[in-house]
Amino acid sequence: MIDSVWDSVDSSILKPSKPISSRKKITVPTGEKRIVLMASEEKRIEDELSYPILLSERVRSAVDEAESFKLECMEVGKHVDRITQMLRTLVRFSTTTPSLYERPVRRVVAEVSKNLERALTLVRKCKRQSVLRRVVTITSAADFRRLFVLLESSVGDMKWLVGIFDFDNGGDGLGGIVSLPPIASNDPIISWVWSSIASIQMGQLPYRIEAANQLASLAQDNDRNKKIIIEEDGVSPLLKLLKESSSPEAQIAAATALCNLANEQERVRSIVSEVGIPVIVQVLGDSPMRVQARVARLVARMAKHDPVAQDDFARENVIRPLVTLLSFETYVDDSKLLPGKHSIHSIVQINKEWEKKHLGVPNSKNNSYKNLNSLTNSYSYLYMEGGHNRAGNHRKERESEKPELKLELKISCAEALWMLAKGSVANSRKITETKGLLCLAKSVESEVGELQFNCLMTLTEITAAAELNSDLRRAAFKTNSHAAKAVVDQLLRLVTEVDSPTLQIPGIRSIGSLARTFPVRETRVIGPLVNQLSHRDLDVATEATISLGKFACPDNFLHMEHSKSIIEFNGIPPLLKLLRASEQSQLHGLILLCYLALHAGNNDSLDQSRVLIALEGSLTSDRTLIMQHSKLKDLVPKAIYHLNLYHAGGHSQRMSFVP
Repeated sequence: MIDSVWDSVDSSILKPSKPISSRKKITVPTGEKRIVLMASEEKRIEDELSYPILLSERVRSAVDEAESFKLECMEVGKHVDRITQMLRTLVRFSTTTPSLYERPVRRVVAEVSKNLERALTLVRKCKRQSVLRRVVTITSAADFRRLFVLLESSVGDMKWLVGIFDFDNGGDGLGGIVSLPPIASNDPIISWVWSSIASIQMGQLPYRIEAANQLASLAQDNDRNKKIIIEEDGVSPLLKLLKESSSPEAQIAAATALCNLANEQERVRSIVSEVGIPVIVQVLGDSPMRVQARVARLVARMAKHDPVAQDDFARENVIRPLVTLLSFETYVDDSKLLPGKHSIHSIVQINKEWEKKHLGVPNSKNNSYKNLNSLTNSYSYLYMEGGHNRAGNHRKERESEKPELKLELKISCAEALWMLAKGSVANSRKITETKGLLCLAKSVESEVGELQFNCLMTLTEITAAAELNSDLRRAAFKTNSHAAKAVVDQLLRLVTEVDSPTLQIPGIRSIGSLARTFPVRETRVIGPLVNQLSHRDLDVATEATISLGKFACPDNFLHMEHSKSIIEFNGIPPLLKLLRASEQSQLHGLILLCYLALHAGNNDSLDQSRVLIALEGSLTSDRTLIMQHSKLKDLVPKAIYHLNLYHAGGHSQRMSFVP
């Protein structure tokens, strides 16, 4: 039947197709970057297969008409017959398979077509010709030997191609993994990638899982493998496998492979361009806990390497399920914020709507929950998005999961929140609007290790965003905010009670970022920072100097009051010692010392500590450092001049310091 179909095809429309690499580039602007997408100009796969089939028929006709090298031409005919049979098999398979993986088909068929064209050219030379043409066109046995090598390679490629689809055995697609096609003899990785992607796209579930794990392993080896997987269209089948909720093992394998691929901006952008972010967010919201842990790690990896992915995740509202999962089985004492007369359903409403409804109600008699712990756990199970309960399907499973898995999930969610908040004011605001501050503060208080560190770094990014954005600062860290107080309490606890620079430095940095939120009476944050100026770890002492500089700088409305508090907590002596340490500590130490001199220059402690002498000495001993930083070039002369105005016995240089 199929032979008659091909015999009736008009040969005028069966012309060589363009190579697989012939694609049109479209440049699409994305922010400050530009990404290149490939718009396919390829023919349908049936059209691609029709040309070599027509060529093989012409070769058979030429073989029958050959007058010279008949044995060699007959051998060519045998090779061509084998190739034709496998080509027709591929045609039948392509018409019955809705999700055929076409990349290896097009590459192999293009190479087979070239070899068939060579065969047709050579065999036609063996027809009956005039004596003159025979002299001009010389055909030798060596030409046929070279052609046999090419045709045997084509036969091997076609056998491998049929093997990876393996449609006679149920379409599991693993038939070609153990073999190596001639087309990939110089680069076997591409054949493994083709086999794995074909299995994921067309195989049965066990083989799809195995193939996804194979791609994950290949992607983990090196960046070249990652590039090949992306170029051979491996992202789309992985996302499809991730989206299917029938098998957690399949979802984990797909998420692991995607995570291994997403270690560079261009590759992350490939996942984004395949509309992968909505799929990832959906799976995160409604999957077993072990799947959610891997998907949260994928979110963190993508947000870390690509700001476009960072923004797209936020638009898909990924922050709310991440905060929900992080707060799982975490007691958050939010009694001041949760009126007792409302049901559990009200807890999971969007924060802004909830505040509009309830925070404005005065004199509420039932202002606390006696059993807030159980309600908080219910909040972990339920979060509302578009009116649907997306996480509740796996509530019973979560209750019985191992503690190690619960910890892994929380670590991944905390890391994802950290990467989403990094450098993003908008994402930081969304975290604060989902009651994320309370959850993060509680985790910093009760957890240890990687989970505690990830939560602390998330807070550090949020406070850094608040330092840059006054609206966020006023909304999330207002003086009477229960969440803000909880955060500051934990930051101060890390600074004063934990002897770990890894935790102390982010804690000190976060307090410095919030310097403009503390009122005059909030002196409890100044003392601990001053104490850290004498820390044995120079990095901790330098960070404390930077943070205190944010309290004393002119941008802080209360800079004069804070400067006096720093001096009252005896901050001058350790600050002077830092001037003799590293260049970084000298720089920030001089800046803070100048602020103190300018804003509290009439304090006797400055005179007793010989601050004026130290600043004057810096003009000579640290002249290079001062000249390299424009801020110091202005500050040091001003500070010296200011001190000379208040303290008698100044040096003769008092009139010479002009900014």
